[in-house]
Amino acid sequence: MKLSYSYIAAVLLGVAMLLSGPAGRAQVFSPTTPTRTPAEILADTAERREPVVTPAAKRQKAAADSAKRTERMFRAFGYEGIRLTRPGKAALLAAILPGAGQIYNRRWWKLPLVYGALGTVVGAEVFYQMRYREFVDAYAIVTQYPDLLRSDKLGPQARLYGSAAGIQSGLVYYRGNRDLFYLYCGLAYGLQIVDALVDAHLKDFDVSDDLSLHWQPTLLPVPGQALALPTAPGVSLALRVK
Repeated sequence: MKLSYSYIAAVLLGVAMLLSGPAGRAQVFSPTTPTRTPAEILADTAERREPVVTPAAKRQKAAADSAKRTERMFRAFGYEGIRLTRPGKAALLAAILPGAGQIYNRRWWKLPLVYGALGTVVGAEVFYQMRYREFVDAYAIVTQYPDLLRSDKLGPQARLYGSAAGIQSGLVYYRGNRDLFYLYCGLAYGLQIVDALVDAHLKDFDVSDDLSLHWQPTLLPVPGQALALPTAPGVSLALRVK
């Protein structure tokens, strides 16, 4: 019996020692004991790498879409100016002064085309306007004084007609051509603005030199043909930009 008591006491002593160790104390929670937050995982900051910008990337950034880049116009004397995109600035310069948009785009070779077209239509307009005024004055004279049909008071071209009806027909002819060249002047003026605008858009447009043209036989639809033969042989062309 004495041995059994000693054995039980030894067992109880061992259990008490286990409960009083670190493992046992870890199971005890106290309201005053602060709880531990989980450790944060930080990134490895021991190595720092600077971003590498290649020359090709710099050129690509410099050659960004010109439609998105903006510039200032009419900046002077503290005025901030008008903020415009490059195509808008080229179009506005061309509208203010014909050829200025081409100069802004550095397309110097287009200046003879611009001024040649404008000079031609403006010169023709001036010519027809002068002839129109000559026949207007001549018609006003011959309707009041019919005896002056061959007089030197008429213009050099008007007195060649020899009748009031002929002078009137000449008046209608030169007036029609004068009005037509008004339209041509506006068209030439507008085309040089459109050219400056489009050229500014396409100035930085990357187009490869490898342009290939492919053709192949095909059947093309023919409108108005019978249902039995709705198509006809032909050739299709494809321009491929690589």
